[in-house]
Amino acid sequence: MSREDMLAKLIAQAATEGGELITLRAIVEEASELGAERVLRRLDLADEKAPNDIGELRELLGAWRVAKTSAWKAVVEWVVRGFMAVLLIGIAVRLGVPDMFQ
Repeated sequence: MSREDMLAKLIAQAATEGGELITLRAIVEEASELGAERVLRRLDLADEKAPNDIGELRELLGAWRVAKTSAWKAVVEWVVRGFMAVLLIGIAVRLGVPDMFQ
């Protein structure tokens, strides 16, 4: 018996018996599992290779996050270095360092 058939029987049973809590719970569980299987099939993740594919996707996402963090750190470092260089040049001009070399 397929899951669709089992779900149809449970729904029919709930309709005839008035829907006991156990029957309704079974309907919800079967419908949830059936829906999850459909989603996995639509995403092409219903085969034996799916766990490996998801593992690779997680590794790729982790690498992307590390790269993004490193890129932001590098940008911040360069901005701070540029600011410090401009500040140092400003202090040197204010102290008259360029006049010492003329």
